[in-house]
Amino acid sequence: MNRPEQAVILCGGLGTRLRPLTDNLPKPMAPVNGRPFLEYLVQQLREQGIRRVLLLTGYRGETIREHFGDGTAAGVAISYSHGPTEWETGRRLCEARELLDASFLLLYSDNYAPFSLDKLQAFHMARGTTVSLSVQPKAKANIRLAPNGMVKLYDPTRAAPGLEFVEIGYMIAERDRLFSAMDDADASLSVTLRTLAEHNELAGHVSRDPYHSISDLDRLVVTARYLAPKRIVLLDRDGTINARPPRAEYVTGWDKFDWADATVEAMGQLADRGFQFIVLSNQAGIARGMLDAEVVDAMNARMRDELAGRGIEILTAYVCPHHWDDGCECRKPAPGMFFRASAEFQLRLDRTVYVGDDPRDSEAAYNANCLSVLIGPDRHGADTSDAKPARTAETLLELVPWLLSRFEEWESVP
Repeated sequence: MNRPEQAVILCGGLGTRLRPLTDNLPKPMAPVNGRPFLEYLVQQLREQGIRRVLLLTGYRGETIREHFGDGTAAGVAISYSHGPTEWETGRRLCEARELLDASFLLLYSDNYAPFSLDKLQAFHMARGTTVSLSVQPKAKANIRLAPNGMVKLYDPTRAAPGLEFVEIGYMIAERDRLFSAMDDADASLSVTLRTLAEHNELAGHVSRDPYHSISDLDRLVVTARYLAPKRIVLLDRDGTINARPPRAEYVTGWDKFDWADATVEAMGQLADRGFQFIVLSNQAGIARGMLDAEVVDAMNARMRDELAGRGIEILTAYVCPHHWDDGCECRKPAPGMFFRASAEFQLRLDRTVYVGDDPRDSEAAYNANCLSVLIGPDRHGADTSDAKPARTAETLLELVPWLLSRFEEWESVP
């Protein structure tokens, strides 16, 4: 089970819910912020280290081929397998079998979600399954998961009880084992996935950063907002915006809130270039009875007001009030606050940076598929971990040029 080097994207559907856009365009070519949606997927794959992409086209497939060609402009090698519009997804895969690697990444052409191929591959290898899906919680779902991530039930009808997740694509498949399980080549891929689940050969890797889709016109509008470039930086508070209190102590009032002047100056320089900020802060002192939640809110409100007076906009400040033994999803290094920011501000986490002062801040960003930078004296603690920060420095002021360059680079590509 080697790390996939090839991605395969199912691009053959009619996209009837996107009419009238799809009267003359295949669904993957629906315009999003002036670019075809498919460009965002291809760029995402390139950034994950994929250099070969196979597009399984159907309806108006020539439009896709004319736009992408051999993939040179996109920085990948693109090949094609084309078939009639009426082919089911299973047939498209069967007809392309000779073009498929032994292990490949399979995507739907109408969903976008931040993902880490390395994390998905590690999950896939640990389970040893034929297919490992990326899944997300959803009210109207089609998947029931066991605690170890194995799919206990895959129900395309979504009628069975206890279904909590839906697959979003981004799946690793073992070619030969997949086709061995495909009883009817003319059926949808979902039929084979159901068979794999029945034979304990299907696993689901949970992603909690909201996924986005272009499956209908309303969702297309939301997805366009999500994928639009945003100059938003995420920051820790204590130790980053203000001086960190001694270990196991807390900033209990405004009289103990000491600005980190270099950070404030850096935020000002970034604000002058159109940046806004969101604060993500652990405050376990609330659960420990050493801090009052209303006092924390009042301090954050005053922090926002004073920074606003300097032309610096804090969009919001998220606080985790829980004890470190509570097992919540929001206390860093858990990524819950990151996902909340993503959902509420349509923020693409793989196109932003989290600034912190503790290796656990980098771990939290890594868990959210977000870049991180570390500042201050403890910044070297994460240098050799999987969650290694993108940059380190004594102060945020030193990193302003890099941040400007990084966001400008993101803004120049899908």
